[in-house]
Formats: sequence, structure tokens, C-alpha cells
Amino acid sequence: MPRAMMKTLSSGNCTLSVPAKNSYRMVVLGASRVGKSSIVSRFLNGRFEDQYTPTIEDFHRKVYNIRGDMYQLDILDTSGNHPFPAMRRLSILTGDVFILVFSLDNRESFDEVKRLQKQILEVKSCLKNKTKEAGELPMVICGNKNDHGELCRQVPTTEAELLVSGDENCAYFEVSAKKNTNVDEMFYVLFSMAKLPHEMSPALHRKISVQYGDAFHPRPFCMRRIKEVDAYGMVSPFARRPSVNSDLKYIKAKVLREGQARERDKCTIQ
Repeated sequence: MPRAMMKTLSSGNCTLSVPAKNSYRMVVLGASRVGKSSIVSRFLNGRFEDQYTPTIEDFHRKVYNIRGDMYQLDILDTSGNHPFPAMRRLSILTGDVFILVFSLDNRESFDEVKRLQKQILEVKSCLKNKTKEAGELPMVICGNKNDHGELCRQVPTTEAELLVSGDENCAYFEVSAKKNTNVDEMFYVLFSMAKLPHEMSPALHRKISVQYGDAFHPRPFCMRRIKEVDAYGMVSPFARRPSVNSDLKYIKAKVLREGQARERDKCTIQ
């Protein structure tokens, strides 16, 4: 998603223009059956689904109007089985913020998170070397199902905290998607580390349904149908994941753009 462009989204009868610099992708990774989709569901609509449905790959989009500025957050909820390693690598390359989920009562899922963290750092380091990006990599490691109690726990808190020690852009939370424990706090910290508006957190904006999509339009009369607020967000009901080709073009453009910037710097110095 090149940062110098405008993204145009259609919502109801309203066309939304989001500056590409305000468009971000959140990638959720972890083993199967650890509650990734449940955490995403809590974030998007505040609900918890008791029935388990294996995720192949789900894509969601949420748009915000925060103090008059438009933002877009794309959410990629990945498969725990990662049948296509190349797709996982591409998801990591295009991600801006990451949530790594394991289950506190499943030691193997914690080991998977350790592998994923290492892979993300390696993949992003490779991209950073080509683009000379800043080193910040906002990431939350999330121990889910803390409502199961200490008797079921297989991963000590102190051991999980070691994964984030010494990294100010990485945090650890123990949550319960089922009980909605610490979920809002986790997203608040993640967005703070990413230097995104705090109001993107679930508890800090008014949730608007698609029937009020016109409220995102800058025209003053659109605000008459809802209460005046500083921040509100809406889940896009027809969001589709960008194609693999689009993601590859984004990565290529990013590398080329940074490379051209370095060439201009060299000319200036000379």
C-alpha cells in the first residue's frame, strides 16, 4: 500500500478517501485453535463465538474518522497450519503491526510463537536492509485463555515475558477473548507502540454500522444522524484481500522508491 497515494473505499452511498499514509495492515499469527479469530472478533464487533471454525485466511477492514482524519486498518487473520510458507512470508513483508497468539494451556503453541517471532524479525530485517526503514516493529505477544486457570497453565508468565524483554516495541499480554479480559488494553498498547491514534482501540471510539457510512463523509449535514464524537469506526462489510500480485507490487515499489531516494541523497552529497 504505497504511502504516497489515496485509497478510495465505497461504503453504502458514501465514497471514502483514505490517505495511503494512514493505511495500515495488522497481521495476526499463531498456531491452530489458540483463539486468533476470537481476538479479531472481539476487536471488530465485541463478540465471542463459541463454535470453532478453522481459519484458512480471513481478511477484514476497519475505517475510522478520528478528529476529521481518515484511517484504514486492514486485518489479516492467518491460518495456524501455514500450508503455504511463501504466502506467510508475503503476509509478514506487508504487515505493519503484528499480534502473535498462543494458548496458555498449550506449550507447543508457545514454541510456535517463538518461531514466528524469529521469522518476522528475519524477514523484516531483510526488507529493512533493502529500504533502510526505521527499526521499529510493533508487536504484541498474546497469551490467550487465561480464564482456564493456573492448573491448566503450561507457560509461566516469566518465561513468556522474556520474549519481549529489552524491546520497547514489543509487549506481552495475557488475555481471555472469551471473557474479554485485557483485550482492549492489548490493542491500546499495540497502537501506541505503532504511533497510531489511541482512538483506534476498541473502547475509545464510537462504533458505527454500515447504514451510517455517510457519517464518514466530510459534509457537515452527515453528522446530524449520529452523536457528535471525536472518533468513530466502521467495519467494511465487503472488504477483499488485495491480490498476491498487488502485495508483490507494493513490496517492489517500496524497495524501488527507497532506492531512488538513496540515489538522490548521493547526488546531493556529491
